[in-house]
Amino acid sequence: MPKLNAKQRNNWLYGLGFLFALANGACIAMEFYYFALLPLVMLVLWAAFMRLDLLLLFVVFSTPLSLNLEELDLGQLNIGFYLPTEPLLFGILLLFIFKLLYRQSIDTRIFKHPVSLAIYGYLFWIFLTSITSTMPMVSFKFLLSKLWFIAAFYFLAVHIFQNPAHIRKYFVLYLIPLSGVIIYTVIHHSQFGFDKDAGHWVMSPFFKDHTSYGAVLAMFLPPAIGLCFIKKFTPLLRFFLLLAVIILVVGTILSYTRAAWVSLVAVAVVYALMVLRVRLNLILVVTFAAGFLIWNYQEQLLIELKRNSSESSDELSEHVESISNVSSDNSNLERLNRWDAAISMFEEKPIFGFGPGTYQFKYAPYQKSENLTWISTNNADGGNAHSEYLGPLAETGFMGTITVLILCYVVLHLGFRLYFTVRNQKWRIVVISTFLGWVTYIIHGTLNNYLDTDKASVPFWGFIAVLVAIDLYHKNEDENGPALENPTA
Repeated sequence: MPKLNAKQRNNWLYGLGFLFALANGACIAMEFYYFALLPLVMLVLWAAFMRLDLLLLFVVFSTPLSLNLEELDLGQLNIGFYLPTEPLLFGILLLFIFKLLYRQSIDTRIFKHPVSLAIYGYLFWIFLTSITSTMPMVSFKFLLSKLWFIAAFYFLAVHIFQNPAHIRKYFVLYLIPLSGVIIYTVIHHSQFGFDKDAGHWVMSPFFKDHTSYGAVLAMFLPPAIGLCFIKKFTPLLRFFLLLAVIILVVGTILSYTRAAWVSLVAVAVVYALMVLRVRLNLILVVTFAAGFLIWNYQEQLLIELKRNSSESSDELSEHVESISNVSSDNSNLERLNRWDAAISMFEEKPIFGFGPGTYQFKYAPYQKSENLTWISTNNADGGNAHSEYLGPLAETGFMGTITVLILCYVVLHLGFRLYFTVRNQKWRIVVISTFLGWVTYIIHGTLNNYLDTDKASVPFWGFIAVLVAIDLYHKNEDENGPALENPTA
């Protein structure tokens, strides 16, 4: 076929544009409006096959703005699906499988990394317990959603993060729309006098509630702060990052999300321990010892905590004090109710659990009457186990929680190792700020769980991908950028 010159190409473009305008006008006349999306679909298909990195970054940008179909009034279309992110992620998953089958260029060292090995164990157990699930369709849908998040924002993300510019773009492209969502939320909240109760839903429709909103804000606060200190960034980028930090701080405070506040205080302690060069294993031993003591003396501890009658309030000081109120604070009491139900479910099915993603459909009979609150429900619309660790315990048994803990340990070990070994100042800043952002979530995960949503999964797996990419490709770069040794050797 002869090559077209510039004039011929322009004529083709004008002709196709004219035909599309005619066809779209006819479709609008027949009240079929979806045809107008054809150019966007074609652009996405082009990016999928020609520039997968751009498509992945577009998903990053779209995530803070994505909408859940289940929460929109769309008549009979009542499904829990995030648009536009999850359809794109499903397509990316198919492309990822295609690349694996045809052995296209994905660095094999990614698949051999210790974090990847931990992910294989985590996914294998989800797959196995999906087979034994009490609700197989629910469980395999849960597994599918895990696969598209991990394929896109771990395996493919590590691959594209070989290019250092993509790591910067990843953070900036999430922070820009997230800052917009925070500004929208604050303005919306101001119309209700920054009332605490209104603060539970003013971030809708972008976030389903204030707790998931606060968790994501807490995750991005450390990276936004850290990136401000990278001197090689342009003044304009550093100004935006500083502005983003201010917006994130305001948003986090006004979110009234106590778990997010706790996670930020905790990572400040973790950072202090890392600066003092305290080793990870010592921190974990002390943490598990404290956890064992709390479990062993839980009755006495609950008696002491019940003396705290501070209610969650518009007053920030009272709201902070209410964190430990398990006598009258319904949010805290309901969390204890969900945890107790999860433990009861585990006791009935300790090996394989009830099946991934089934907790919300199965927990109702395991609630004890003395634990019920006015916000308790027997329906499947009342949220999950409020824990990234007890949820898997109920759904996938003892080994399910073990695989989660192993994955967390491997990433924690990687973060500490990189912090102590990377000498390039820029990459050290990226390591510690990304790592601390990720740690906010695993701390927050003791009180809530959101990895079934794109808002939390994109940063959770993406932050891990940043750390692995630095470990594989960038940790030996000197201060001027080029690697001191061949990263692919």
